[in-house]
Parts: sequence; structure tokens; C-alpha cells
Amino acid sequence: MSNASRIVCISGPNLQLLGLREPEVYGTTTLEQVHESLTRHAAQLGVTVETRQTNHEGIIVDWIGDARELPFDGILLNPGAYTHTSIAIYDAIKAVRIPTIEVHVSNPDAREEFRRRSRIAAACVGRVAGFGAYGYILALDGLVHHLRARTRAGQLEARGA
Repeated sequence: MSNASRIVCISGPNLQLLGLREPEVYGTTTLEQVHESLTRHAAQLGVTVETRQTNHEGIIVDWIGDARELPFDGILLNPGAYTHTSIAIYDAIKAVRIPTIEVHVSNPDAREEFRRRSRIAAACVGRVAGFGAYGYILALDGLVHHLRARTRAGQLEARGA
């Protein structure tokens, strides 16, 4: 992984309402503020991040499917409510084989029963949940660490170490 590594951050349904929607659950930070802080933090880490949001499952699947050709080295994904229902997003992550971190502002495991099952998690290398908007930063740190460790391991293998 070089300093030119690219990461895409995809936020799903209703996340455009961060800062307004149930502030007692999701906080008062807007998605625009999340994206700004994520972009600044990425620059400090020597990577770039492209941020996107949609309310449509098929668009999320398309963005994940396109990630290999663009190319992106990693994906931060907050699938919102699709976390609990989308086999299509799971399949897309598995198909592209790009390291993906599932991120949630709230902690789904501490909420309603129907939110406690992630259909996405098994396709991801990790999951960050419950840290509010800061969870996106934690997820980025984890993803960059994972990508760099994978690159180091590949370099050692190439040298026959």
C-alpha cells in the first residue's frame, strides 16, 4: 500500500439526516461534518478518502462493485438499516474482495432486537459501532492499519522471508 491509497466511505439510508434524526441515539454531528473530519484524518494518515451517501440499496451495490476498477484499496461502509436485510450488499463485498469495515454511529447490539443481526459483518474484516460520529475515524484507522499490515506481509512473502 502506497501513500496514494484510496478508500471509499459509503453511508446508506437516512444518514443524510445525521444531526437531526434522533440526536439521543445518533448525536448532533452532521454527515457533512463526519465527511470533513474523515477527509482531514485521512490526509494525516497519508491516504485519500472519497465520501458518498445514498438511500438506495442498488446504488450501494453498484458503488461496491465499481470499487475495484476505480480503484479503491478499502471500503468504509455504514449500510444503515440495510445492515439487517441486505444479502445483495453482502454478496457485493464478497465479490470485490476489497477489505471493508462496517461502521455504525450507534451500537446496534444495544438497540432493538431486529437491529442485532448484521447480514454484512461476515463479509467484512472488522466492525466499529457505538462510538458516535467518531466511529468513522476509528474505522478508518483500523482499515489503514489492516491495509498496511497486509502490504507488509505481502512484501515479506515476496522476499521469501
